[in-house]
Amino acid sequence: MSASENSLAESFKDEVVTRAYVREVQVRGLAGHVALITIDNGFDHTKPSTFGPAGLASLSEAIDSAIASQPTAIAVTGKPFIFAVGADLTGVPMVTTPEIARQIAQAGHATFGKLAQTEIPTFALVNGAALGGGLELALSCDYRSLSANTAMLGFPEVFLGLVPGWGGTQLLPNLIGADNAVSVIIDNALNQNKTLTPAQAAKLGIVDVVFDSADFLETSLAWVADVVNGSVAVKRPAVDKGEAWDTALKRGQTIANVKTHKASPAPYRALDLIALAREADLQAGYRAEEDALTDLLMTDELRASLYAFDLTQKRAKKPAGAPARKLARKVTKVGVIGAGLMASQLALLFVRTLEVPVVMTDLDQDRADKGVAYVVAEIDKLLQRKRISPDRANRLRALISGAVGYDAFSDADFVIEAVFEELSLKQQIFAEAEKHISDECVLATNTSSLSISQIAANLDHPERVVGFHFFNPVAVLPLLEIVRGQQTDDASLATAFATARALKKSSVLVKDAPAFVVNRLLTRFLGEVLGAIDEGAEFAVADRALDPLGLPMSPLVLLQLVGPAVALHVAETLHEAFPDRFKVSANMRALVDAGKTSVYSWDADGRPSLDPDVAKLWERGTAQIDGSEVRERALSALAQEAQLMLDEDVVAEAQDLDLCMLLGAGWPFWNGGITAYLDRSGVSEKVNGKRFLPRGYASLPNA
Repeated sequence: MSASENSLAESFKDEVVTRAYVREVQVRGLAGHVALITIDNGFDHTKPSTFGPAGLASLSEAIDSAIASQPTAIAVTGKPFIFAVGADLTGVPMVTTPEIARQIAQAGHATFGKLAQTEIPTFALVNGAALGGGLELALSCDYRSLSANTAMLGFPEVFLGLVPGWGGTQLLPNLIGADNAVSVIIDNALNQNKTLTPAQAAKLGIVDVVFDSADFLETSLAWVADVVNGSVAVKRPAVDKGEAWDTALKRGQTIANVKTHKASPAPYRALDLIALAREADLQAGYRAEEDALTDLLMTDELRASLYAFDLTQKRAKKPAGAPARKLARKVTKVGVIGAGLMASQLALLFVRTLEVPVVMTDLDQDRADKGVAYVVAEIDKLLQRKRISPDRANRLRALISGAVGYDAFSDADFVIEAVFEELSLKQQIFAEAEKHISDECVLATNTSSLSISQIAANLDHPERVVGFHFFNPVAVLPLLEIVRGQQTDDASLATAFATARALKKSSVLVKDAPAFVVNRLLTRFLGEVLGAIDEGAEFAVADRALDPLGLPMSPLVLLQLVGPAVALHVAETLHEAFPDRFKVSANMRALVDAGKTSVYSWDADGRPSLDPDVAKLWERGTAQIDGSEVRERALSALAQEAQLMLDEDVVAEAQDLDLCMLLGAGWPFWNGGITAYLDRSGVSEKVNGKRFLPRGYASLPNA
């Protein structure tokens, strides 16, 4: 073994090896046998099969063995519910040289290329999740069947700062056309890492046939025989390699610009490779993919993405400081105080995920009924889209109800309020609700900025009150800030964390501090941008100043999403707590008083322009402030605020700040979170005199 091979093995020393096993299968209708390769890492479906160096070596040997057996066909399948979910990336942070990075790229091509180049017919029997390298393995085969219960199929690489580099950028566009390939490789990846359903994969032509899961392998093998014998012809439409290819590349460029503002190189490298696929042969395409992977594996953006991915997959599932799970009490009924939009979204989430009775209350029956009607309408939409079965839809409808007063909460285990952000109102509501609930019922508040301890201060049982702060839209953003008040007990907190897990949310334990984490950081950030506009910066200049970060939306679009009234309330709360750092713009107050929901007007094509009314009411100074100054001020403020939050023990570690921004604010993975980006850009040391994370975290080793 060479030195570089030793280095590669050392980098992936913790690889969970996916083994490939070959057996000869006799299939009715075939004179010879089918060499069936099964890939399996030895664990159940909760630990999907991946390909590291040892896994690829095992698969390579299995393919050689299959070819040597002189079969009529070769078929590849996976363990139950899992085909394969791509490359094992756990060792990538330890990769220190481009030479080792290139070996990773070459190993995939060398292995999958054997299936692509053999004259023996090859089949991928995709029996479950197929992501990234798993899908590339399937594409390297001549034909593909897919199980109807497959949960995920797609290419997440661009989302992580990579490209599908084991043949995907070359094989997919030549199979389904450049435009569809752009959708799968770039648009879906940058759109919250969207994956395909079996029906979508079949419609696009990624798979040739979909079979029921109950007898998938047997049916697939019979289909293999039919294809080999010629009794079934697999027809694929011709791919347009003319103007349509150019149009697709332009669309991909637009998507990448809108989603990343050129802050991540991955989508642009993917577009270059798709462009190459139009004319290049497969070997030339392989070499180009190897170049791209080698470059991208040695970028900070990729290392930051892997750091972010690790946070969301591991730390989010074991929140720092959370009480022991055994302390959690069972939740068999939920009460929702309020029936407005946020309360209705919460009720829908609880009904869909917990499938327990949920009762909504409001000031009168009409309001409560309106909230229930919203939930029922959303359930009906899910049924119409075939996201749920008729039986489940009927069951969910039966679980939601509305009432006036809190008597309906007498047997509830978890009650959450989602009413207007006014301390006295929340105190009054909880004081009244406490008279009707059991001693062990948790009282949760969805407050975005108010003190949990103050909300609970006048209760007989303040130990039952927790902050349970969701982010809008409730169904989409995965973060829950769970806030412990001064008197919150472990059992109530454990119940809150268990409920969050049941709701399929990721949680971070937060100290009871003004505006908690995400809103505090976003308000500080937004305050600097608005302050620059107040002083004289042009709206458009200030709004575009943060584009190099590739954030999901600009500050002023974020303001519109949050709502100026809500943003003003949070700013006022933080100004009261920290008047030296959080200013309240008089122009923001004027905007709210005027009833404006945005500084922009939007045309029919979704293009923004400054609302003339806002231009008139906004009193600006005469300072000349460019985008770089706005950006420097905003990032410096974030670095200062993040360090202060750690000094105040608002969260346990910097990683929790990153996790909050990734999951609650949509901070791009390629930035690695807020502290990781501030470290890499040098702002942390400039402002605080030190880094948030050790060198090599979310960046190249020792960087």
